[in-house]
Amino acid sequence: MRTNDVVRFSPLGTAVLALASLISAAGFLWPFFYNGQSLPRTQLFFWAALSVAFFLVIIQISNSALDAKSVALLGVLSALIAALRPLGAGAVGIEPMWFILILSARVFGPSFGFILGLTSMFVSALLTGGVGPWLGYQVFAAAWIGMAAGMLGGKKLRGWREISLLILFGIIAAQVFGILMDLQFWPWALGADTQLSYIANGAISENLSRFITFHFATAMAWDIPRAVFTTILLALSGRAVLSALRRTKTRAAFLEPIEFNERVKA
Repeated sequence: MRTNDVVRFSPLGTAVLALASLISAAGFLWPFFYNGQSLPRTQLFFWAALSVAFFLVIIQISNSALDAKSVALLGVLSALIAALRPLGAGAVGIEPMWFILILSARVFGPSFGFILGLTSMFVSALLTGGVGPWLGYQVFAAAWIGMAAGMLGGKKLRGWREISLLILFGIIAAQVFGILMDLQFWPWALGADTQLSYIANGAISENLSRFITFHFATAMAWDIPRAVFTTILLALSGRAVLSALRRTKTRAAFLEPIEFNERVKA
């Protein structure tokens, strides 16, 4: 089936993507369903999910769903995002990487957005020494945001109407990323003796209430500046970057077969 997306997942690729997402979702949501007394080693969820996700990338390349030009584009954008991320280092939510991820996924599609979020966050962690138990959370949060950005409607919108849509998405994505990051931090953050602590074997409603209170009490100082900074970047440079990415997509003719014509000597 012909699509406008740079990457087209096969049925097998879609199944692998769903499996990786389900495994990683278990790593995010375990505090609300886990019945054990000791805290689980949640990084095992994410190392398993990462293995499955990178297997997905290998499948896409081997099936020619990612051609040479697509791989080159993925490498360039991953390197760019990885280079931008340390500029803010997450300080008070100043993270310039998100607007590139959102705009790239908007132009090149949800499948490309998922892979770009996955690879760029992983490469950034390797470059900055940020490999740790939090890495799996960051990688899949970025991958899901990239995929969601590519799935946004209004494909025919242009100009400020399109930028307004992307700004709204950026604000929501900034909050979602903060929530997902707090899910990996909250169970260990406060010990067991506070009104906001995670309760092992506690009711879902009780733990959910505690988590929401914890999130709004601690994370908004990062989430709101992240949303504001992403909004500013999208408003100031979104149209120019979208135009450049669309020209790249048109001129590169992704997924079109490369033909070599032999020159006949006179």
